[in-house]
Amino acid sequence: MRSLLCCVLGMSAVIASAEPASATAPTRTIDKATLGKIDQIFEDYALDAHVPGLVYGIVADGQLVYVRGIGVQDLESKRPVTPDTLFRIASMTKAFTALTVLKLRDDDKLHLDALAETYVPEMRKWTYPTDDSPRIRVRDLLNHVAGFVTDDPWGDRQTPLPDADFSQMLRDGIPFARAPSISYEYSNLGFALLGRIVTNVSGHPYADTIAQTLLRPLGMDSSGFHADAAPLERRALGYRWEDDQWRLEPTLGHGAFGAMGGLQTSAVDYAKWVAYLLSAWPSRDGSDTGPVRRSTVRELAQGSNFPRLRERFGHTGADGCRQAVNYGMGMNATADCDLGLTLSHGGGYPGYGSHVLLLPEYGIGIFALANRTYAGPSGPVWDAAMALHKAGLLAAAIVPVGTDLDRAYQAVRAIYTDGTPAAAGDVFAMNFLLDRDMDGWRRDLAALHTKVGNCDTTSVVTATSRLTGTFAWRCAHGRLSGSMELAPTQPPRIQEIKLAPTTP
Repeated sequence: MRSLLCCVLGMSAVIASAEPASATAPTRTIDKATLGKIDQIFEDYALDAHVPGLVYGIVADGQLVYVRGIGVQDLESKRPVTPDTLFRIASMTKAFTALTVLKLRDDDKLHLDALAETYVPEMRKWTYPTDDSPRIRVRDLLNHVAGFVTDDPWGDRQTPLPDADFSQMLRDGIPFARAPSISYEYSNLGFALLGRIVTNVSGHPYADTIAQTLLRPLGMDSSGFHADAAPLERRALGYRWEDDQWRLEPTLGHGAFGAMGGLQTSAVDYAKWVAYLLSAWPSRDGSDTGPVRRSTVRELAQGSNFPRLRERFGHTGADGCRQAVNYGMGMNATADCDLGLTLSHGGGYPGYGSHVLLLPEYGIGIFALANRTYAGPSGPVWDAAMALHKAGLLAAAIVPVGTDLDRAYQAVRAIYTDGTPAAAGDVFAMNFLLDRDMDGWRRDLAALHTKVGNCDTTSVVTATSRLTGTFAWRCAHGRLSGSMELAPTQPPRIQEIKLAPTTP
């Protein structure tokens, strides 16, 4: 149950109790000091970026644990932004499109490696840029490798394009920036084509299919693609900051390009989407009751092997290591030195800007929605994630230690205590004593005993997967760190053990 904390000076905040999404997900609360730092991050951003209104939220362990509004929905009525205020989320719509395409694939209604022209006949007579160009697959559209030019300024204004006009555009042919499947280049046109595929394959209009497949099952009852149909008193009107003043942007209606960026939603609704995506991690046994399978949701992180390097968004990026980023399916999948695996996406649109960041390994998501053209709140979202990191609030789900890994750990204990692999019995894969013979192992273990002495081996092993684990022992003259890796045999046997004194 959410409880209102405050609603003064156009600012509101709501905090909710967190419940674990699964048995292995810890329940977390965010201390007031950390929330204060996060509030300051967003307040500074809203002021510096000339944003009329903003809402941001933190989802943890399946719950919206914190949400706060700053500023106003519209400058005329000065209604304050609340968790129920509706914003256009621009390109954050692409993840909804991508997951719906994957669901149609699961239902055997389309194939990702099929040519896109199989489902969009208007593409069949296109002229490709080179004689050896491969024809565009559905997968290429999802991964932004179809060879189209980046089209943000133009694409955003195409949202209300009538379907008939889009069909004629496709029949006329599309110019290419390069041959397909050789490089990543972001394309709104590509996702508009995915929207057409959704319509043609499902047999229903794109917006209706998204609502039936995702929005209604997730309880996102305030969300949709027809912005004008929502009550005006709930809508955040979009503004452009131009010539040192705000100018009202026209509301773009729904049309052929809605699949690339037309969704309107609230913080309360969008948090349900974030919680649902995060619930796909970690993989596990048990019921799979979501509108789309957990394994399919995890495919959003799968890219086409065209990685790029970038600096982390926000103030912490200048001092952090560069990220390796790949566009998955409606999400950027990034390896970050501090945050681990991240899935993120921004949204820029006439009158609106948004950003979402998921930390699947920690069960946490952060998002922000603003009503200023291309507001781009990526910086404060990533800075907020780093504030949680520095506060020690990113706790990964615990991987359970299975029987095979536990048996192997007991063997490693015996090996060190007795000073010989022979103490473990028949637990080794065929490579183990070929890579280091019995006498070599005995000499290595004797040297470790001389250096660190007897060790307390009663500490538990930490599973890093079902077949790998790490451990640390306190010894008479220091500490010993170790890891073990089992082979893909039946039963799994030890293929490698590493032991080394801990270096200060």
